[in-house]
Amino acid sequence: MRETEIHLGEPPVVALIGVGVHGVAGRTDVFRLPELWQLHLYQYEAELTVDGTAHAIRPGRVSLVPPGTTVRYRYRGRSEHLFAHLRIAPAGPPRTVPVVQDAGPELLTLTDLLLQAVAAAPSEADRTRAEIWTALWRVAHLTPSAVTDSGPHPAVTTAIAHIEAHLAAPLTIPDVARAAGVSHNHLTRLFRAETGGTVVAYIRHRRLERAHHLLRATTLSIPAVAASVGIPDLQAFNKACRRELGASPRALRGTGA
Repeated sequence: MRETEIHLGEPPVVALIGVGVHGVAGRTDVFRLPELWQLHLYQYEAELTVDGTAHAIRPGRVSLVPPGTTVRYRYRGRSEHLFAHLRIAPAGPPRTVPVVQDAGPELLTLTDLLLQAVAAAPSEADRTRAEIWTALWRVAHLTPSAVTDSGPHPAVTTAIAHIEAHLAAPLTIPDVARAAGVSHNHLTRLFRAETGGTVVAYIRHRRLERAHHLLRATTLSIPAVAASVGIPDLQAFNKACRRELGASPRALRGTGA
């Protein structure tokens, strides 16, 4: 087994977490967990076989093994790793993840997350779940091919991240394209292919969606809401709300629509 499918739509249940020490009583372990996932972050060199597929273990590698899978470890001596045994519900879309992969630049972050989860486990189960859930999301994105489909074009993903971080600021297509590392025209083509719409339409939709929330859920003044979504001109904001949301800002606030 080289890849597995995992669902990350909700936090896992952490059945057990800690620091595992192996290779002391014997140089080989063969076992399986019928109902639990295994997440391991390694600090040693060894050989791991997962359902007949051999993997090299070395410091900085992470493994994610699904329930019911037979694993065989061959140690070279005392071997210590961080581990978590998890129940993961089939919530959210499936993601294809390598069974074993290098943590790479994420090693320090993953180590810190797991250590915090271990420290919280005796008294703060919810925090442990949160730390492990974050770690699983990072593991799922270590390898570009770890997603079932190819996903959005990287330039579109970068463009959307830039837009989301700068909704309150003036946004132009050339600025967004520059942040995404592509030309204006290329971004326009990519964005339409990925989303079916234009960059301008996306920015407008996200600004008004945020404005709708702020009008309904906060007591911010209407001018403050307008400024926070990058439409400080109140007349333009009023027109945008009527066009996109079907009512004026004052009416939206008054009705809770």
